[in-house]
Amino acid sequence: MTDLDFAMTHRRKLHQIPETSMEEVQTTEYIVSFLDELDISYERPLDTGVVAYLDGNSDRTIAFRADIDALPIHEENNIEFRSSTDNKMHACGHDGHTTALMLFAKRCLSLSERNQLGHNVVLIFQPSEETAAGANQLLNAWAPKQEIEAVFGVHLMPDEDEGRVLLRDGPITASATEYRFYINGESSHVASKHQGISAIEVLMHLTAQVAQLQHFHLDGLNRNIIHIGNLNAGEAINTVASRGYLEGTIRTYVPEDLTEIKSRLGLLAETAKTLFGADVQVTFNEGYPPVINDEVLRNTVDDALNQLQLDVIDKDKPYLFGEDFSFYQKLAPSYFVFFGSRNAQKGYTSSLHTSTFNFDESVLVSVADYYEAILNSL
Repeated sequence: MTDLDFAMTHRRKLHQIPETSMEEVQTTEYIVSFLDELDISYERPLDTGVVAYLDGNSDRTIAFRADIDALPIHEENNIEFRSSTDNKMHACGHDGHTTALMLFAKRCLSLSERNQLGHNVVLIFQPSEETAAGANQLLNAWAPKQEIEAVFGVHLMPDEDEGRVLLRDGPITASATEYRFYINGESSHVASKHQGISAIEVLMHLTAQVAQLQHFHLDGLNRNIIHIGNLNAGEAINTVASRGYLEGTIRTYVPEDLTEIKSRLGLLAETAKTLFGADVQVTFNEGYPPVINDEVLRNTVDDALNQLQLDVIDKDKPYLFGEDFSFYQKLAPSYFVFFGSRNAQKGYTSSLHTSTFNFDESVLVSVADYYEAILNSL
Protein backbone atom coordinates (compact mmCIF):
# COMPACT_ATOMS: atom_id res chain seq x y z
CA MET A 1 0.00 0.00 0.00
CA THR A 2 1.42 3.38 -1.01
CA ASP A 3 1.34 6.32 1.38
CA LEU A 4 -1.44 7.89 -0.69
CA ASP A 5 -3.46 4.67 -0.63
CA PHE A 6 -2.97 4.57 3.16
CA ALA A 7 -4.11 8.18 3.51
CA MET A 8 -7.16 7.67 1.30
CA THR A 9 -8.21 4.43 3.02
CA HIS A 10 -7.98 5.63 6.60
CA ARG A 11 -9.18 9.19 6.07
CA ARG A 12 -12.28 8.00 4.23
CA LYS A 13 -13.13 5.43 6.89
CA LEU A 14 -12.73 8.05 9.60
CA HIS A 15 -14.79 10.50 7.57
CA GLN A 16 -17.73 8.12 7.65
CA ILE A 17 -17.81 7.88 11.46
CA PRO A 18 -17.76 11.52 12.66
CA GLU A 19 -18.23 12.05 16.38
CA THR A 20 -18.55 15.35 18.16
CA SER A 21 -16.47 16.54 21.10
CA MET A 22 -15.96 14.08 23.97
CA GLU A 23 -18.06 11.47 22.13
CA GLU A 24 -15.27 10.11 19.92
CA VAL A 25 -15.70 6.47 21.00
CA GLN A 26 -15.66 4.82 17.57
CA THR A 27 -12.87 7.08 16.41
CA THR A 28 -10.76 6.21 19.45
CA GLU A 29 -11.36 2.50 18.92
CA TYR A 30 -10.34 2.88 15.28
CA ILE A 31 -7.04 4.48 16.32
CA VAL A 32 -6.46 1.92 19.07
CA SER A 33 -7.04 -0.97 16.66
CA PHE A 34 -4.49 0.55 14.30
CA LEU A 35 -1.92 0.94 17.11
CA ASP A 36 -2.58 -2.60 18.34
CA GLU A 37 -2.04 -3.95 14.84
CA LEU A 38 1.36 -2.25 14.71
CA ASP A 39 2.12 -3.16 18.34
CA ILE A 40 2.74 0.48 19.24
CA SER A 41 2.35 1.18 22.96
CA TYR A 42 -0.19 3.75 24.11
CA GLU A 43 -2.24 5.00 27.01
CA ARG A 44 -5.68 6.55 27.33
CA PRO A 45 -5.73 9.41 29.86
CA LEU A 46 -9.34 10.26 28.96
CA ASP A 47 -12.33 8.20 27.90
CA THR A 48 -11.69 9.27 24.32
CA GLY A 49 -8.35 10.01 22.68
CA VAL A 50 -5.03 8.16 22.73
CA VAL A 51 -1.38 8.97 23.43
CA ALA A 52 1.12 6.64 21.73
CA TYR A 53 4.86 6.19 22.31
CA LEU A 54 7.78 5.03 20.18
CA ASP A 55 11.32 4.81 21.57
CA GLY A 56 14.13 6.30 19.52
CA ASN A 57 17.92 6.41 19.66
CA SER A 58 18.30 9.48 21.90
CA ASP A 59 17.00 10.75 25.20
CA ARG A 60 15.11 13.57 23.45
CA THR A 61 11.32 13.29 23.16
CA ILE A 62 9.26 15.12 20.54
CA ALA A 63 5.45 15.23 20.50
CA PHE A 64 3.08 15.54 17.56
CA ARG A 65 -0.64 16.24 17.95
CA ALA A 66 -3.80 15.54 15.94
CA ASP A 67 -7.38 16.41 16.92
CA ILE A 68 -10.03 13.75 16.30
CA ASP A 69 -13.50 15.30 16.80
CA ALA A 70 -16.10 16.33 14.24
CA LEU A 71 -18.78 19.01 14.06
CA PRO A 72 -22.60 19.03 14.35
CA ILE A 73 -23.01 19.79 10.62
CA HIS A 74 -25.08 17.85 8.08
CA GLU A 75 -22.83 16.86 5.19
CA GLU A 76 -23.90 17.86 1.68
CA ASN A 77 -21.00 16.31 -0.25
CA ASN A 78 -22.12 13.73 -2.82
CA ILE A 79 -19.27 11.28 -2.20
CA GLU A 80 -19.01 7.54 -1.58
CA PHE A 81 -17.48 8.05 1.87
CA ARG A 82 -20.07 10.58 3.02
CA SER A 83 -20.79 10.83 6.75
CA SER A 84 -22.91 7.90 7.94
CA THR A 85 -24.48 10.01 10.69
CA ASP A 86 -26.98 12.78 10.04
CA ASN A 87 -25.98 16.19 11.36
CA LYS A 88 -22.39 15.14 12.11
CA MET A 89 -19.47 15.72 9.79
CA HIS A 90 -15.72 16.07 9.66
CA ALA A 91 -15.97 19.62 8.33
CA CYS A 92 -12.71 20.90 9.84
CA GLY A 93 -10.23 18.31 8.54
CA HIS A 94 -9.69 16.45 11.79
CA ASP A 95 -10.14 13.14 9.97
CA GLY A 96 -7.19 14.27 7.86
CA HIS A 97 -5.09 15.38 10.82
CA THR A 98 -5.68 11.99 12.46
CA THR A 99 -4.81 10.07 9.30
CA ALA A 100 -1.59 12.03 8.77
CA LEU A 101 -0.48 11.23 12.32
CA MET A 102 -1.33 7.55 11.78
CA LEU A 103 0.79 7.52 8.63
CA PHE A 104 3.62 9.16 10.56
CA ALA A 105 3.25 6.51 13.28
CA LYS A 106 3.67 3.81 10.66
CA ARG A 107 6.80 5.50 9.35
CA CYS A 108 8.22 5.91 12.86
CA LEU A 109 7.70 2.21 13.54
CA SER A 110 9.51 1.32 10.34
CA LEU A 111 12.41 3.57 11.32
CA SER A 112 12.46 2.07 14.81
CA GLU A 113 12.58 -1.47 13.46
CA ARG A 114 15.65 -0.48 11.42
CA ASN A 115 17.16 1.26 14.48
CA GLN A 116 16.91 4.60 12.65
CA LEU A 117 14.37 6.50 14.74
CA GLY A 118 16.43 9.43 15.91
CA HIS A 119 14.39 10.51 18.92
CA ASN A 120 11.57 9.32 21.15
CA VAL A 121 8.21 10.17 19.59
CA VAL A 122 4.91 10.89 21.34
CA LEU A 123 1.77 10.85 19.19
CA ILE A 124 -1.19 12.70 20.72
CA PHE A 125 -4.62 11.87 19.27
CA GLN A 126 -6.62 14.46 21.17
CA PRO A 127 -10.41 14.71 21.60
CA SER A 128 -12.66 17.73 21.70
CA GLU A 129 -10.76 20.52 20.00
CA GLU A 130 -13.97 22.13 18.81
CA THR A 131 -15.86 22.82 22.02
CA ALA A 132 -14.45 21.60 25.32
CA ALA A 133 -10.71 22.34 25.25
CA GLY A 134 -9.75 18.69 24.91
CA ALA A 135 -6.09 19.65 24.89
CA ASN A 136 -6.40 21.18 28.34
CA GLN A 137 -8.41 18.22 29.62
CA LEU A 138 -5.79 15.80 28.33
CA LEU A 139 -2.91 17.72 29.85
CA ASN A 140 -4.68 17.79 33.21
CA ALA A 141 -5.21 14.02 33.10
CA TRP A 142 -1.91 12.89 31.56
CA ALA A 143 1.60 12.63 32.98
CA PRO A 144 4.10 12.11 30.13
CA LYS A 145 6.55 9.24 30.59
CA GLN A 146 9.43 11.45 29.45
CA GLU A 147 10.14 15.15 29.48
CA ILE A 148 8.88 16.49 26.17
CA GLU A 149 11.18 18.88 24.36
CA ALA A 150 8.74 20.28 21.76
CA VAL A 151 5.22 19.83 20.42
CA PHE A 152 4.28 20.21 16.74
CA GLY A 153 0.87 20.39 15.09
CA VAL A 154 -0.77 21.26 11.78
CA HIS A 155 -4.15 22.29 10.42
CA LEU A 156 -5.52 22.05 6.91
CA MET A 157 -6.40 25.43 5.39
CA PRO A 158 -8.78 25.36 2.38
CA ASP A 159 -8.40 29.11 1.83
CA GLU A 160 -4.87 28.44 0.54
CA ASP A 161 -3.74 26.28 -2.39
CA GLU A 162 -2.19 22.84 -2.04
CA GLY A 163 1.59 22.98 -1.73
CA ARG A 164 1.50 26.12 0.38
CA VAL A 165 2.35 26.26 4.09
CA LEU A 166 1.51 29.24 6.29
CA LEU A 167 3.28 30.07 9.52
CA ARG A 168 4.53 32.86 11.71
CA ASP A 169 6.45 33.23 14.95
CA GLY A 170 4.45 34.45 17.92
CA PRO A 171 0.63 34.50 17.79
CA ILE A 172 -0.86 32.59 14.84
CA THR A 173 -4.42 32.12 16.12
CA ALA A 174 -6.53 34.24 18.43
CA SER A 175 -7.81 33.70 21.92
CA ALA A 176 -11.48 32.73 22.06
CA THR A 177 -13.47 34.04 25.04
CA GLU A 178 -17.25 33.98 25.45
CA TYR A 179 -19.21 36.73 27.23
CA ARG A 180 -22.82 36.76 28.45
CA PHE A 181 -25.02 39.58 29.78
CA TYR A 182 -27.94 38.70 32.04
CA ILE A 183 -30.54 41.46 32.48
CA ASN A 184 -33.29 41.57 35.10
CA GLY A 185 -35.70 44.47 34.73
CA GLU A 186 -39.22 44.86 36.03
CA SER A 187 -42.37 43.85 34.21
CA SER A 188 -45.48 46.00 33.87
CA HIS A 189 -48.44 46.27 31.55
CA VAL A 190 -47.71 48.29 28.43
CA ALA A 191 -50.43 50.75 29.50
CA SER A 192 -48.27 51.52 32.55
CA LYS A 193 -44.88 51.07 30.91
CA HIS A 194 -43.35 53.87 32.94
CA GLN A 195 -43.72 51.69 36.03
CA GLY A 196 -41.56 48.94 34.54
CA ILE A 197 -37.86 48.61 33.76
CA SER A 198 -37.47 47.40 30.20
CA ALA A 199 -34.83 44.75 29.56
CA ILE A 200 -35.20 45.56 25.86
CA GLU A 201 -34.11 49.15 26.45
CA VAL A 202 -31.05 47.84 28.28
CA LEU A 203 -30.31 45.43 25.44
CA MET A 204 -30.53 48.21 22.85
CA HIS A 205 -28.05 50.24 24.87
CA LEU A 206 -25.65 47.33 25.33
CA THR A 207 -25.64 46.28 21.69
CA ALA A 208 -24.85 49.83 20.58
CA GLN A 209 -22.04 50.19 23.09
CA VAL A 210 -20.50 46.76 22.43
CA ALA A 211 -20.36 47.63 18.73
CA GLN A 212 -18.30 50.74 19.53
CA LEU A 213 -15.61 49.08 21.65
CA GLN A 214 -13.28 48.26 18.77
CA HIS A 215 -13.72 51.68 17.20
CA PHE A 216 -13.05 53.85 20.24
CA HIS A 217 -11.17 51.86 22.86
CA LEU A 218 -8.71 49.48 21.15
CA ASP A 219 -5.60 49.96 19.04
CA GLY A 220 -6.79 50.27 15.46
CA LEU A 221 -3.73 48.39 14.22
CA ASN A 222 -4.72 45.25 16.12
CA ARG A 223 -7.32 42.88 14.71
CA ASN A 224 -10.04 42.06 17.21
CA ILE A 225 -13.55 40.66 17.02
CA ILE A 226 -16.21 41.48 19.60
CA HIS A 227 -19.15 39.60 18.16
CA ILE A 228 -22.79 39.54 19.28
CA GLY A 229 -24.11 36.09 18.47
CA ASN A 230 -27.46 35.90 20.24
CA LEU A 231 -29.84 38.16 22.15
CA ASN A 232 -33.39 37.88 23.33
CA ALA A 233 -35.85 39.53 25.68
CA GLY A 234 -39.51 39.81 26.49
CA GLU A 235 -42.41 37.68 27.65
CA ALA A 236 -45.55 38.99 25.93
CA ILE A 237 -46.60 41.45 23.25
CA ASN A 238 -48.31 43.80 25.70
CA THR A 239 -45.87 43.78 28.64
CA VAL A 240 -42.62 45.51 29.42
CA ALA A 241 -39.82 42.95 29.08
CA SER A 242 -38.48 41.94 32.47
CA ARG A 243 -35.67 39.67 31.33
CA GLY A 244 -33.01 39.95 28.67
CA TYR A 245 -29.97 38.07 27.51
CA LEU A 246 -27.04 38.80 25.22
CA GLU A 247 -24.08 36.58 24.34
CA GLY A 248 -21.12 36.75 22.03
CA THR A 249 -17.50 35.88 21.48
CA ILE A 250 -14.26 37.82 21.73
CA ARG A 251 -11.34 37.01 19.43
CA THR A 252 -8.00 38.72 19.94
CA TYR A 253 -4.34 37.82 19.82
CA VAL A 254 -3.09 40.61 22.10
CA PRO A 255 -3.58 39.74 25.81
CA GLU A 256 -3.77 43.41 26.76
CA ASP A 257 -6.66 43.91 24.34
CA LEU A 258 -8.57 41.03 25.90
CA THR A 259 -8.05 42.56 29.35
CA GLU A 260 -9.32 45.92 28.10
CA ILE A 261 -12.36 44.38 26.39
CA LYS A 262 -13.37 42.47 29.50
CA SER A 263 -12.92 45.58 31.63
CA ARG A 264 -15.05 47.65 29.26
CA LEU A 265 -17.82 45.04 29.17
CA GLY A 266 -17.83 45.04 32.96
CA LEU A 267 -18.15 48.83 32.97
CA LEU A 268 -21.05 48.58 30.51
CA ALA A 269 -22.89 46.31 32.94
CA GLU A 270 -22.32 48.74 35.80
CA THR A 271 -23.36 51.83 33.86
CA ALA A 272 -26.47 50.08 32.53
CA LYS A 273 -27.53 49.47 36.14
CA THR A 274 -27.15 53.17 36.88
CA LEU A 275 -28.86 54.36 33.71
CA PHE A 276 -31.84 52.05 33.72
CA GLY A 277 -32.19 50.66 37.23
CA ALA A 278 -32.03 47.07 35.99
CA ASP A 279 -29.83 44.38 37.46
CA VAL A 280 -27.17 43.62 34.81
CA GLN A 281 -24.50 40.96 35.19
CA VAL A 282 -21.78 39.99 32.72
CA THR A 283 -19.87 36.70 32.86
CA PHE A 284 -16.95 35.32 30.88
CA ASN A 285 -16.09 31.81 29.78
CA GLU A 286 -12.34 31.74 29.38
CA GLY A 287 -11.94 29.79 26.17
CA TYR A 288 -8.74 29.09 24.29
CA PRO A 289 -5.61 31.23 24.64
CA PRO A 290 -3.92 32.33 21.42
CA VAL A 291 -1.57 29.82 19.81
CA ILE A 292 1.88 31.36 20.16
CA ASN A 293 4.58 29.75 18.05
CA ASP A 294 7.88 29.60 19.92
CA GLU A 295 10.60 31.17 17.80
CA VAL A 296 13.16 28.80 19.32
CA LEU A 297 11.66 26.13 17.02
CA ARG A 298 11.61 28.23 13.86
CA ASN A 299 14.93 26.98 12.47
CA THR A 300 13.77 23.39 12.88
CA VAL A 301 10.49 24.14 11.11
CA ASP A 302 12.26 26.03 8.31
CA ASP A 303 14.75 23.19 7.80
CA ALA A 304 11.92 20.65 7.63
CA LEU A 305 9.87 22.65 5.14
CA ASN A 306 12.93 23.33 2.99
CA GLN A 307 13.41 19.58 2.67
CA LEU A 308 9.91 19.33 1.20
CA GLN A 309 10.29 22.22 -1.24
CA LEU A 310 6.91 23.69 -0.35
CA ASP A 311 5.76 27.26 -0.88
CA VAL A 312 6.21 28.74 2.60
CA ILE A 313 4.41 31.98 3.47
CA ASP A 314 5.22 33.94 6.60
CA LYS A 315 1.90 35.48 7.66
CA ASP A 316 1.92 39.10 8.73
CA LYS A 317 -1.16 38.69 10.95
CA PRO A 318 -2.67 35.81 12.91
CA TYR A 319 -5.90 34.07 12.08
CA LEU A 320 -8.80 35.21 14.24
CA PHE A 321 -10.24 31.80 15.03
CA GLY A 322 -9.46 29.83 18.18
CA GLU A 323 -7.46 26.60 18.40
CA ASP A 324 -6.81 24.59 21.56
CA PHE A 325 -3.33 23.58 20.43
CA SER A 326 -2.50 26.69 22.46
CA PHE A 327 -2.64 24.66 25.70
CA TYR A 328 0.41 22.61 24.70
CA GLN A 329 2.46 25.74 25.39
CA LYS A 330 2.16 24.67 29.03
CA LEU A 331 3.85 21.37 28.20
CA ALA A 332 6.79 22.48 26.04
CA PRO A 333 7.77 24.94 23.31
CA SER A 334 5.33 24.40 20.46
CA TYR A 335 4.84 25.28 16.80
CA PHE A 336 1.69 25.17 14.65
CA VAL A 337 1.49 25.55 10.87
CA PHE A 338 -1.24 25.49 8.23
CA PHE A 339 -1.13 23.31 5.11
CA GLY A 340 -3.09 24.64 2.14
CA SER A 341 -5.70 22.19 0.86
CA ARG A 342 -7.52 24.23 -1.77
CA ASN A 343 -7.70 22.57 -5.21
CA ALA A 344 -10.02 24.43 -7.58
CA GLN A 345 -9.56 21.91 -10.39
CA LYS A 346 -10.99 19.14 -8.22
CA GLY A 347 -13.64 21.38 -6.70
CA TYR A 348 -12.09 21.54 -3.24
CA THR A 349 -12.82 25.19 -2.50
CA SER A 350 -15.24 25.14 0.46
CA SER A 351 -14.09 26.71 3.70
CA LEU A 352 -13.68 25.09 7.10
CA HIS A 353 -16.89 24.41 9.05
CA THR A 354 -19.04 24.18 5.91
CA SER A 355 -21.21 21.27 4.79
CA THR A 356 -19.24 20.81 1.55
CA PHE A 357 -15.68 20.92 2.91
CA ASN A 358 -13.44 18.29 1.28
CA PHE A 359 -9.81 17.86 0.20
CA ASP A 360 -7.39 15.64 -1.70
CA GLU A 361 -5.64 13.16 0.61
CA SER A 362 -2.28 13.83 -1.04
CA VAL A 363 -1.91 16.79 1.35
CA LEU A 364 -1.89 14.32 4.25
CA VAL A 365 1.18 12.62 2.81
CA SER A 366 2.84 16.04 2.80
CA VAL A 367 1.93 16.49 6.47
CA ALA A 368 3.52 13.12 7.33
CA ASP A 369 6.57 14.16 5.29
CA TYR A 370 6.74 17.36 7.34
CA TYR A 371 6.60 15.46 10.64
CA GLU A 372 9.35 13.12 9.51
CA ALA A 373 11.45 16.05 8.35
CA ILE A 374 11.01 17.66 11.77
CA LEU A 375 12.66 14.62 13.35
CA ASN A 376 15.50 14.80 10.84
CA SER A 377 16.02 18.49 11.59
CA LEU A 378 16.36 18.22 15.36
